[in-house]
Amino acid sequence: MDISLTNTRESLASARRADADWSSLTTGQRIRSIELDGYVVIPGLLSAGQLDAIREELSRLPTTAVDYSEHQRGCANLQWTNSPTTIRAIVLPAMVGFLETLFGDELICTSCAYAVSQPGHPGIAIHTDAQPYGSKIFGLAASSPCLVRVLYYLDDLTPERSPFKVIPRSHLSLHSDGNPYRRYLSHDDEVMVTCQAGSAVIINQKVFHANYPNDSNSDRRMLAIAYRPAWAGPIGEIPDHDPEQVAMLPPEVRPFFRSLNTRKIDYDLPNRPDGMSRHAPGISPRRYDGLGPADNR
Repeated sequence: MDISLTNTRESLASARRADADWSSLTTGQRIRSIELDGYVVIPGLLSAGQLDAIREELSRLPTTAVDYSEHQRGCANLQWTNSPTTIRAIVLPAMVGFLETLFGDELICTSCAYAVSQPGHPGIAIHTDAQPYGSKIFGLAASSPCLVRVLYYLDDLTPERSPFKVIPRSHLSLHSDGNPYRRYLSHDDEVMVTCQAGSAVIINQKVFHANYPNDSNSDRRMLAIAYRPAWAGPIGEIPDHDPEQVAMLPPEVRPFFRSLNTRKIDYDLPNRPDGMSRHAPGISPRRYDGLGPADNR
């Protein structure tokens, strides 16, 4: 197993930086960014009070180290823990509203996890979260054809404290280098993304992404929540939620935890079904236009 640093401390100063004015984007521009570049940043989604509460809740949970470093740690399935503010972040109105517009469908939450990059973390290898046939790491859950991951940062991302890394538009490649099972230590065209605590980076699951090493003296904490549209189920049956656990969730959160095997497709689709529409704005080249100012509330 390769446990090398993904980037040297000296290279951080010259790293390519994302230069977008994220706070000025309209909803349509945000959709354009995630569809074309593979990611978008929405600043200021979590208030100071929410951040304090989430940090306190997650600090009580046990974390497990990944196989390549003791300094990259995490805890999965936060929805089943005693973390009320964290759980309610799953239904944050501004995020849910944006994703419902992006997908045009009901939302299913497929995971909710905590990740900590401690000082000494060597950086995550560049990878995708999409494995169309499943994988040992993610199982068949990664075979969903359409999914985004929302990364809420609980600490300021600085160049030294494990900022987000992405290869823009890599999810559009048809080349074998874009095989979603490939991993890279670094890449000439990787881009560093920094932001303030309370901001979210939303990624298309197919984009190649990672994070940089933590060369600071403090942790970089993150809440990661994955969503998919109801139609886009996995290619095979996966273990489902315990109904008794779902019943214990807040009422407004329960609809996001319907069956993980929900799949709204028509396998027997004919060539010319009855009632075909002539109008589908969600696939129009004009879909980025006409959407008003974004709402971060």
